[in-house]
Amino acid sequence: MKDRDIRDNLATEQYLMNNVEFDEPLVLFYIEKPCIIVGHNQNTLEEINSDYVKDHNITVTRRISGGGAVYQDLGNLCFSFVVNSDDKNFGDFKSFTQPIIDALHQMGATTAEVSGRNDLLVDGKKFSGNAMYSKNGKTFSHGTLSLDVDLSVLTEALNVPADKIASKGIKSIRSRVTNLRPYLDKKYQDLSTEQFRDRLLLELFHVDNIEDIKDKEYVVTDEDQAKIDQIKKDYYYNWDWVYGKSPKFTAKQRKHFDMGTVDVRYNVEDGKIENVEIYGDYFGMKDTNDIKQKLTGVKFDRDEILKVLDQFNLDDYFKGVPQDELIKLFRP
Repeated sequence: MKDRDIRDNLATEQYLMNNVEFDEPLVLFYIEKPCIIVGHNQNTLEEINSDYVKDHNITVTRRISGGGAVYQDLGNLCFSFVVNSDDKNFGDFKSFTQPIIDALHQMGATTAEVSGRNDLLVDGKKFSGNAMYSKNGKTFSHGTLSLDVDLSVLTEALNVPADKIASKGIKSIRSRVTNLRPYLDKKYQDLSTEQFRDRLLLELFHVDNIEDIKDKEYVVTDEDQAKIDQIKKDYYYNWDWVYGKSPKFTAKQRKHFDMGTVDVRYNVEDGKIENVEIYGDYFGMKDTNDIKQKLTGVKFDRDEILKVLDQFNLDDYFKGVPQDELIKLFRP
C-alpha cells in the first residue's frame, strides 16, 4: 500500500479482510510515518509518553488486534497475511511468519527466528512484534520489520514511568530491540525500506521480477475507498476508539516545590476524568475545588486539560509554585 499514514493502512487492511474474497492468501506491505499503535486491550496513555508524542507529531492509534504497543517510522516495514480461518490456527504465529523468516535467511539474516509467543528475533534481539485478529471466517496476522527504525525515538515515545498510570490494561513488555540492516548480506545493506519490501516480495513469491506478480495485485476501487474512509472515521481517527476505549485507570503525579508539595490524582473512565483529587502542603487563597469541578468530565487529554487550567490564575490556588512546572502535574 502506498499511503504513509498508519490509520489509513489499518482501515484498508480491515476492509479487505472483511469484504473482499481472494483465491489465495492476501499479502499486504505498508510503510508509515512516525506512529504508535497500541493493542486492542491496552490503556493508550499507559503506553505512550504523551508530551514527547505530541511535541514530535507522532500519530497514535489503536488496532483491532491484541498484543502490545509498537513504534514505527519510515525505517519500518509492516506486513500482513490474510487467510481463511480454516487454513491456520489462531495464535499460530510461527506458521504465519515462517515465510518472512525464510526470506530473511535468503537475504543474509540467517539467525532470524520466531521466538516466544509472537516475536521475531535476530541474534537474540527483537526486530518484529506480531498480532492476530479473526472475524467472520477470516484471520489476519500482521507484524513489524524494523529495518532502520530510529531506536532513540522509540525509547522516548514508549517510555512511561511505572508509577504514573495504573490500570488493568494489558501492559507491553519492553524487550531489547534492534534493526535488521546490520544482519543483512552486504549486497542488501543499502536498501531503502521500499527496496527492502520489493526484495521480500521476490523472495516470498519466488520470482525474479516484480512485474511477474503484478497480475496478483488488488487495486482498491472508488467504492472500496469510500468504505475504507468510513472505517477510518469510525475507528482509527476516532478519539473515543483510540483513547476512550482504554480501561478505567488512575493517574498521579507529585512534585515538591519550595512553596510546598503538590500531588494530583485522577480517576479516568472511557478516556474522561470522572474524579480528580489534589493533595499537598501548598498554600492558596482560593479553594482547589473550583479547578476539580471544571476538570471533571473533561477528556484526559493534554490540550483539553490546558484549556481548563487557562481559565484560572493558578497562583491564587498554589501560591508561589512555578506555573509551568505546576501545569505539568495536571496533564497526561
